[in-house]
Amino acid sequence: MAMAKHPTIPISKRALIQRINRKLRPDGEMLKTARSARVASSVGCYFTIDFNRNWVTGQRVDPEALGRELGVLHDYERVEDE
Repeated sequence: MAMAKHPTIPISKRALIQRINRKLRPDGEMLKTARSARVASSVGCYFTIDFNRNWVTGQRVDPEALGRELGVLHDYERVEDE
């Protein structure tokens, strides 16, 4: 008898980014999305900034991995692209 696969709940990437930003806000940080190819080539499609100093604090960030690390994306959730 095969084990039943645990169902996962889909969430949008936008919802994940909002969750991450709510978690990072008290530390003065924010996850941003690159709006141009030029920015994406230098810091990646997703990056974190310190909005008090306007510094890039993380480059080429994987939102799903960051969400799991921060505890805002649970094991029973999966990210779906829009």
